[in-house]
Amino acid sequence: MRLKDPHMREYEQMIKSGIPLNRSDALRLFEEADLTTLGRLADGVRRRLHPENVVTFVVDRNVNYTNVCVSRCRFCAFYRDTGAPDAYLLDQTAICRKIEELVEAGGTQLLMQGGLHPGLGIEYFEGLFRVAKARFPAIHVHSLSPAEITHMAGLSRLTLEQAIRRLRAAGLDSIPGGGAEILVDRVRREISPGKIGWEEWAAVMREAARQGMPTTATMMFGSRERPEDIVEHLFRVRELQAAGGTFTAFIPWSYQPGNTELGGETATGVEYLRVVALARIVLDNVPNIQASWVTQGSGLAQVALLFGANDLGGTMLEENVVAAAGCSFRMEREEMTTLIRAAGFRPARRTTYYDILEFC
Repeated sequence: MRLKDPHMREYEQMIKSGIPLNRSDALRLFEEADLTTLGRLADGVRRRLHPENVVTFVVDRNVNYTNVCVSRCRFCAFYRDTGAPDAYLLDQTAICRKIEELVEAGGTQLLMQGGLHPGLGIEYFEGLFRVAKARFPAIHVHSLSPAEITHMAGLSRLTLEQAIRRLRAAGLDSIPGGGAEILVDRVRREISPGKIGWEEWAAVMREAARQGMPTTATMMFGSRERPEDIVEHLFRVRELQAAGGTFTAFIPWSYQPGNTELGGETATGVEYLRVVALARIVLDNVPNIQASWVTQGSGLAQVALLFGANDLGGTMLEENVVAAAGCSFRMEREEMTTLIRAAGFRPARRTTYYDILEFC
C-alpha cells in the first residue's frame, strides 16, 4: 500500500475490525491505496459477510416495455422521442410472450424497465402486473425505477405512497435501483437534467422500505463525476440503509459512451475494480455486491469476485439499454457457473431475495 497518507495503516486496521470509515477516510483510501491492497481489504469484508464461499446468480430477463422517454438523458443511447420511426411500446401480449420464454428457460425474475413515457399512467402498469401474475404466478416482478414510479405518480396525480401501494397490490414485488447514476445533483444536472434529483430517488426507496418492499441500489460511474462524488454516492446509500432501507444489493457499472450525446470514454477495468472494492468496504450494511458482466464482460466480472463482489446478477435472456450504447456481452448459465468455479467459489442459483434455490 502506498503510504501517502500517514493514517492509511489505521484505515486498514479499521476495515479489518469492522469499524466504518467516514467520507474523508474513504476518499483517501480510494485515491491512495494501491489496487491489490484495496482488493485485499474488500475481499476481507466479503469473507466476513459471506464466509460460505458462495457466488450467486439469478435467471432473469430484462424486458424494456418502451424506449419512449421525455427525460432524454445525455448518457443514454436507448431512448427515443415520441413519434420517432423506431419508437415502440410493447402491449401485454408481447410482454407475456417474453415472460413465457423466461419461464420455459427456468427463470424466476422479471426485470422490467423503460423510458418515462408521456402517456403511461399507473393503470398501464397495474393492468400489466395483474395479467403477468395471473398467468405466471411464480415469477418475481422486480421492476420499475424510482424515476419511472415518480413519473407515473405525477401523471396519475398520486402521492408516492399511493402509487407504490397500488403497484404492490397489482403484483410489483420489489424495486430495482435504476436511474441512480450518481446521487449528487451537480452531476445529475449535467448528465440527466430532465430526471429526478437524488432526493426524489431516495424518497421512492424510503417509501418502498416503509411498505416492506425489497429494493436494490445502483451506480453508473465514469461520466462526469469526481472521486468525491463516488464516495458521496456510496455514503448516501449507506445512510439510507442505516435509516431503515431495504437494499438487498448494490450494483456499480461503468458508463458506456457509444452512440450517446454525452460521449467521452468509458472507465478502465482498473477503475471499475477500485469502485467495486470501495463499495464493498463502505457498504458493509448492504449484504450483496453485484459484478456487472453486462458492461464489463465475463473476464473482468470474474476478477471482481476477488475485489468484494459475491454475486453475478442475472443471466439476462434479453438486454437492450446497454446494448444500444454498443456494449453487448452475453453469458449463458453454464458459462457463468464455470466462471464462478474457476475463481474458486461455489456457484448457486438464487431468488431475487437471495435465497438459494440450488447449488450448481
